[in-house]
Amino acid sequence: MITSLQEYKEAVEKLKRWAYAYYVLDNPEVPDEVYDKLYREVEEYEKAHPEHINPTSPTQRVGAEPAKEFKKVRHLTKMWSMEDVFNEQELQEWLQRVYKNVGTSDITFYIEPKFDGASLNLIYENGLLQSAATRGDGEVGEDVTQNAKTIPSIPLGIEYKGLIEIRGEVVIRKDDFEKLNSERALKGEPTFANPRNAAAGSLRQLDPKITAQRKLYFYPWGVGYNTLSYKTLHETMEFVYKLGFKKPFKRALCQQYEEIVQIYNEFKEVRDSLPVMLDGMVVKVDEIVLQEKLGYTVKYPRWMVAYKFPAVEKMTRIVDIVPQVGRTGVITPVAILEPVEIEGVIVERATLHNYSEIERKDIRIGDMVIVIRSGDVIPEVTKVLKQYRTGKEKKVERPKKCPVCGQPVLDEGILIKCQNLSCPARVVNSIIYFASKQCLDIAGLGEATVKLLYEKGLVRDVVDLFRLKEEDLLKLPGFAKKKAHNLIKAIQSVKGVECWRFVNALGIEHIGEVASKKLCEKFGLDWYKVPKERLYEIEGFGPEMVKSIEEFIEVNKEKIEKLIELIQPTEPKKEEIRNSPLAGKRVVLTGQMRLPRSKIKELLEKAGAQVTNSVSHNTDIVFVGEEPGSKYEKAKRLGVAIEPEERLWELLKEAGIEA
Repeated sequence: MITSLQEYKEAVEKLKRWAYAYYVLDNPEVPDEVYDKLYREVEEYEKAHPEHINPTSPTQRVGAEPAKEFKKVRHLTKMWSMEDVFNEQELQEWLQRVYKNVGTSDITFYIEPKFDGASLNLIYENGLLQSAATRGDGEVGEDVTQNAKTIPSIPLGIEYKGLIEIRGEVVIRKDDFEKLNSERALKGEPTFANPRNAAAGSLRQLDPKITAQRKLYFYPWGVGYNTLSYKTLHETMEFVYKLGFKKPFKRALCQQYEEIVQIYNEFKEVRDSLPVMLDGMVVKVDEIVLQEKLGYTVKYPRWMVAYKFPAVEKMTRIVDIVPQVGRTGVITPVAILEPVEIEGVIVERATLHNYSEIERKDIRIGDMVIVIRSGDVIPEVTKVLKQYRTGKEKKVERPKKCPVCGQPVLDEGILIKCQNLSCPARVVNSIIYFASKQCLDIAGLGEATVKLLYEKGLVRDVVDLFRLKEEDLLKLPGFAKKKAHNLIKAIQSVKGVECWRFVNALGIEHIGEVASKKLCEKFGLDWYKVPKERLYEIEGFGPEMVKSIEEFIEVNKEKIEKLIELIQPTEPKKEEIRNSPLAGKRVVLTGQMRLPRSKIKELLEKAGAQVTNSVSHNTDIVFVGEEPGSKYEKAKRLGVAIEPEERLWELLKEAGIEA
């Protein structure tokens, strides 16, 4: 607990150092939980002493209200565009112009990567970030200061006190881009065409909290207005990096054309393995006096050029669209393309995310489209070129049956899913889930073992697990008598498991642990026999959940009955919750407690409580252990009852539940 201003100042500096190591150096100094603990202590102190808040504290990164519109802001000096060259001949021509205008070929060039993102201009004065603006037309941009403050690699404060513009590129990592697009596709939202658009779109959010969720990074590449006295660009940039900004993975100084080409080839060779996208490298005259001598054209500085990589986007035709079943049963449309070479790779397939995305973009078989590929990013159709349509293109039908097993599918609009537990496309994953800790908890039946059993033909669905014999397992590699005996014993031990664990283990879409318990409490082992109208009687069950259960039962009814016969699940014991002070209470746990969270949850549920993961107005009690998290703060804000851990054990004892 921070009790003094001095302790607060030291804590803020420690947080800033840890954040710099994590986001700029990619070398974390402490685990997340250590950072989070100190962060909460700093927050607590700032709430109690708002007059002491340091504007560069990491807690000040997010907190502004959403803007109604972007204000315009004028840059102190112009942000120029950059001339592009695409091959060695064009590079040589640019170099010859530079040599001619300077009057000598004795010139040093500063080389740096050209990140593919959104340009941003930062203004610092008196050591504090005063404003951040997009490039705009080069003279006037949009004020995105609050959004920029959410980007951890942008310092809120720097050691330099003078007025200075620091310019750079805001980017999103390739894996975060894929994740963002997948999430947007599942929500039925438009996907971003490429990481550059994702970075620009994320930076231009009216709500800074949305920007904060997007995991953006800032790489500086230059300065605008400044009163620095450095004679070279590389010295200037070294100064900028020492202020706390993120360095690029590679920079270089060179003088000869051959050196520039060699570095270009090195950049091109590693670009696919980098976490962020590059679309080339930038060649700049290093001496600032020579930059001033070369000056500017109407559009570009004469002293720098972007040497671009070959295009990652190409035009091709969709020859077919086929459904592909994933491990969870989700059916994804895949575009079969006329083969096209992108960066030396022949691309013949591309993802289309989901059938709603096809309908939204009006993608048809036979369409000419734009396809993007870069490194590990899966080739993706980003745009339909409707001007090339001939009238022979075919619309895509949504699948009504699984293309692998032929069973009816669950169509939820955005998601289309095969529910069949025996479908070859999803059987391995369904068995892994069935045996997992939160379901039937079958020790020894992990992913590798399930895959081996399936590959050897010993299991084709979950029912086959209960037909396994020790002699079957002894034929498998890695299985001795004891291991085989233990696995058979673990499988047989699930007999008599609680009804809700059995239901949860089936992997019904939208039916997790809480819903499984409600189903069993209401209908017991007859849950799959009741008319669908009765399912609406359960609190929280809506059309989406009911439809999912209905579709699942339709495909798997015989399998459900066979599993009930084999496992013999037990009905809920309702007598345990009589006279319990916790019966019917909605409960949330936060902080470290003397028993594992899963065990406490089990005890509370025996006492009739419903344990949830988030705090809301409907929450009755939040039990707090050591080092509580954000749930504790939210409970205070909402006025929800907060009780210490000791009270939890007292109430359980009153309910007759012993830990």
